[in-house]
Amino acid sequence: MKKIVLVIAFVVVTVSATFAQNFAYVNSEYILKHIPEYTSAQKQLDDLSQKWQQDVDQQYAEIEKLYKAYQNDQVLLNEDMRRRREDEIVKKEKDVKDYQKQKFGFEGELFKQREKLVQPIQQRVSKAIQDLAQAQSLDIILDRGQEVTFLYANPKLDKSNDVIIKLGLKPNPALAN
Repeated sequence: MKKIVLVIAFVVVTVSATFAQNFAYVNSEYILKHIPEYTSAQKQLDDLSQKWQQDVDQQYAEIEKLYKAYQNDQVLLNEDMRRRREDEIVKKEKDVKDYQKQKFGFEGELFKQREKLVQPIQQRVSKAIQDLAQAQSLDIILDRGQEVTFLYANPKLDKSNDVIIKLGLKPNPALAN
């Protein structure tokens, strides 16, 4: 009986300690939309990505032309010429894949540019969130961005506008969508 009372007391104390923590959440996407440097950096990255994708598409179109010409001429070519054309097509496909990896792959140029342009902004936001948490004695701040799903969140716990103000910007509810 004494053990059951101790276990119940322990559970009650643990549950009360859990509810005593201060929670809040922010919407990082909403916050980032308020930062002009982020919008500008995102546009630069999108433009760069589009340019490189056009280069890739153009190279694949050239490979497709080579392949069709090879198929049309295949009957007329001797074994050596066929092999050379096939090798040329395979080499061009490999070159395009290497180019894609160089531009879009992990540690590629797009990744490095994103790191260079966006990371300092994210660090500023993170610092503002940490400062807010300390100033308001918050134990946990969750991000309501695209990754986390809230079934219900009390709007009073949303500290996104506080972070935006801390960054020296003015909250704009129209950007919440």
